Amino acid sequence: MKKIFGILFSALIISSCEGQTKKSSTIIIGGSCEDCESILDYNVLKINPKSTLTIQSFNKTEPKIKITGTVLQSDGKTPAKNVILYIYHTNRKGIYEPSKNPIGWEKRQGKFRGWMKTGSDGKFEFYTFRPASYPNGREPEHIHLYIKEPDKNPYYMDNYLFDDDPMLTSKERKSIDKRGGFGIIKLEHKNGISTANRDIILGLNIPDY
Repeated sequence: MKKIFGILFSALIISSCEGQTKKSSTIIIGGSCEDCESILDYNVLKINPKSTLTIQSFNKTEPKIKITGTVLQSDGKTPAKNVILYIYHTNRKGIYEPSKNPIGWEKRQGKFRGWMKTGSDGKFEFYTFRPASYPNGREPEHIHLYIKEPDKNPYYMDNYLFDDDPMLTSKERKSIDKRGGFGIIKLEHKNGISTANRDIILGLNIPDY
């Protein structure tokens, strides 16, 4: 009798532990991504992201751009709060230029990067300069965008692409996955700066969401 009771007790403990593990585990979505963990560098750098970001060298580099948007839940209507957004891009020569003492993923992604975090209104904005395409390459100018929701692993959204970029061919336009929404932006000159808006819909065209 004691042996049976012991077996049942052990099974109960194991079941309980498994249940706790499932409840506390991160939901895995988005498919494979080589460097999505780079979004977590803000912890290493002890950065407290805000809803507004200004990339270094913004004030002295042309052409300047301002990108705004709202992160929405999967219904496409409700603002999503506490979502981390991470962007990075090349310099005006098309190089991912690191600083003299790069930390973490800056060694590969360069120093023109930063983080934002949405508030209850889901809004974000960032100020930077327009990146150049890779030297001797045919890839369009782009800004990388990664997302980290509170209960999910980091994953990537479609890059920011520029509608007036001559390297953005019709074939490339048709091949865009529209992860989180359409990534091509149209810049308009407002108040001395080229501005565009792109809202992000969580889960849209994201695998396993």
